[in-house]
Amino acid sequence: MWFKKSNKQVNQLDVSEQLRELKTNGIELTIDELLQYQPKSSLIDLNANKNLHGQLSGNYLARSKGRGMEFDEVRHYQTGDDIRAIDWRVTARTGKTHTKLFREEIERPVLIATDLGATMQFGSQLLFKSVQAAHLAALMAWHAKKRGDRVGGIIFNQEQHSEFKPRSRKTGVLHYLHGLIELQQQALSQVMANNSQVSDNENSDNKQANFAQNCARLRQLARPGSLVYLLSDGQLLSDEAIRHLTHISRHCELVIVKITDPLELNLPTVGHKTNVLITDGKQQQQLTLGDKKTAENYHLCAQLIAEQQQQWFIKAGARVLTFSASKSVEQQLKQGATPWIR
Repeated sequence: MWFKKSNKQVNQLDVSEQLRELKTNGIELTIDELLQYQPKSSLIDLNANKNLHGQLSGNYLARSKGRGMEFDEVRHYQTGDDIRAIDWRVTARTGKTHTKLFREEIERPVLIATDLGATMQFGSQLLFKSVQAAHLAALMAWHAKKRGDRVGGIIFNQEQHSEFKPRSRKTGVLHYLHGLIELQQQALSQVMANNSQVSDNENSDNKQANFAQNCARLRQLARPGSLVYLLSDGQLLSDEAIRHLTHISRHCELVIVKITDPLELNLPTVGHKTNVLITDGKQQQQLTLGDKKTAENYHLCAQLIAEQQQQWFIKAGARVLTFSASKSVEQQLKQGATPWIR
């Protein structure tokens, strides 16, 4: 006898299969699920998009020209050019003095700031946003290690943070990955404690101040010429945080990787109107699922928030990439969802 599975059953089976492939339960982190991104590092390309100002030799070509090892072009000799760089063949052929220009090779530390705070401990379909952020951080760290970059950064949740000075080799990556696992577990424990006993200290202003402090720590850690990634949902952005991020973008390449969840953008579709209660741990509000007007208003508010965040990101001078927690990182990259795809 054959039975036809419902859409709900099919979706549940699909999610379970994806979680098995990702070696995760979607909530907690393990070293196995972060190690699996090492052979997948070729999915992304961290080539510099901005002028680099580092002073150490390394694997990247500066956009400014100097006395490096990588030939760039030949142009007419100008007063002040090094006569040792004169291209005598071109000079003899044209009758005019030409000089060779080279690109300087410089080192670029990669700093990854991963937000595992309270607003990131949420997911409606596949993964918590915090888990997706950790997966992306692992992919970036392995890719940077493969290219010979030093990897460091900061990991923070609603109460704690860990700083990692840029280090080369595999040990630097593993140090960062273990930090992700530790702070994610702490964040989950803190969220559970706050749900059972709501604290007045954990208000929105305090959370925003904490986020801004971690942006300030990232600012202190970033050296000119660094590639800086901030993985967050952006819900705790403030003027103070934008000020620190703007300062970073003046001397570094700043990329904000925004992690979203489908439920933050649209209410779920249901067959008939259903009243549900939603809460942030302190206040409750009733929503009617299946009501067209309610769904439209919800989507409109979500769009306004997203547009405001985008304006803040642009103000900070950052490049923005967006990833959803409802699909695996690899799936989104292969679908060409971001300019990271090779």
